[in-house]
Amino acid sequence: MYFVLKRKTLVTAISAVLVLCMTALVISGISSHQAVMTSTDVNWGLSFNSSDGIPTGNASAAKLKESNAYYVGDTSQKKIYLTFDAGYENGYTAHILDVLKKHHVQATFFLVGNFIQTAPELVKRMVSEGHIVGNHTMTHPDMSSISDMTSFQKEISGLEKLYKDTTGKEMLKLYRPPQGKFSEENLKMAKEMGYATIFWSLAYVDWYNDNQPTKEQAFDKLLPRIHNGAVVLLHSTSQTNSDILDELLTKWEEMGYHIAPITELISA
Repeated sequence: MYFVLKRKTLVTAISAVLVLCMTALVISGISSHQAVMTSTDVNWGLSFNSSDGIPTGNASAAKLKESNAYYVGDTSQKKIYLTFDAGYENGYTAHILDVLKKHHVQATFFLVGNFIQTAPELVKRMVSEGHIVGNHTMTHPDMSSISDMTSFQKEISGLEKLYKDTTGKEMLKLYRPPQGKFSEENLKMAKEMGYATIFWSLAYVDWYNDNQPTKEQAFDKLLPRIHNGAVVLLHSTSQTNSDILDELLTKWEEMGYHIAPITELISA
């Protein structure tokens, strides 16, 4: 019995270490020599080792563009792109919209079906105030595990329909893979559906409701690592993001950055 319990404990410990390692890989980055996309499943990751401050993705910008996918914009201009992922409404979106309006910023909200179903008035407000709503899938699954077009299309088209039923408008064809999990085949399927896939070049761990970062922890990530052409990912479920957004936008403006609509990234 002691051997069985000890073995279970060991397996649990190893599993926990693997989860921590995978999280560190996605959030903290990977080595730059891995920046080649393969046909296998991939977790989007970044390395911040470059001398110019521009992070390296685990798929190069050139390789991604072949599949109409992007993670960074023109690095010669002090232009950044602000995006929010929203799987559900957590009470902070209205304030976030107030701050964006104050700063005359157009953001992109990548929404999941649950958000549109439970907070339709906020979605309508996003649209009426000039923000872009993108596709974060209907149910937020691991899309890299989906290899057939029918299942992939169901997640994407289901959200398109829900958005149109709610707002009366067609959704712009912008797609963000849930959790940043993707495969080369996923990108091809999105492109076949007319979508551009949008990753990010700056994010931080802001999605744990019961373990929110402090203001100082947030600024330690979002200020030193901001860079030309940055696609910034924040979560609208985060109280910290709601609390700091006004000051954050002010600081970025003081640093000379202009927040541009994500459509400029694609058209460029």
